Parts: sequence; structure tokens; C-alpha cells
Amino acid sequence: MTTAIREKFSSQAAPDVLAALREIAASQGRQFQAVLNEALRDYIDRQQKERPRRHVMASFASSLDEFDSLYRELAK
Repeated sequence: MTTAIREKFSSQAAPDVLAALREIAASQGRQFQAVLNEALRDYIDRQQKERPRRHVMASFASSLDEFDSLYRELAK
């Protein structure tokens, strides 16, 4: 088993959020830190996936400029 490098940090959270995380950890027989780490990773993944990359949006804008009349015809 490989040991992951960990970095300590300090923060604050609403008591109900911490209680819910502790409850999840206990019900799954997992450590609180593992559940918190998973929640943070899920949040990061969602944030990164929800924002289109700049080059994708630039291509989309270019496509709109180039094919605007075609798109309007297709939408009828």
C-alpha cells in the first residue's frame, strides 16, 4: 500500500456540514479525513467540468460567426 503525501490545513465549516461528514464517515466505516478528501475532489471535478475551456468557447463563437445564417435556417 502506497502512502499518499498529506498537507495539513486549517479551515472552518458550518457545524451541520461537519456533522453530516462525520455521520457519513461513521456509516461507511471510513475515516473523516478520507470522506472530506473525497468531497473536496468531487467539488474540484465538478467545477472544472462545468466551465468550458477557453479554446472550446472561442471555437464555438467562431462557428456562430461563420455559420449564423445556416443555424438560423436549421432552427426554423
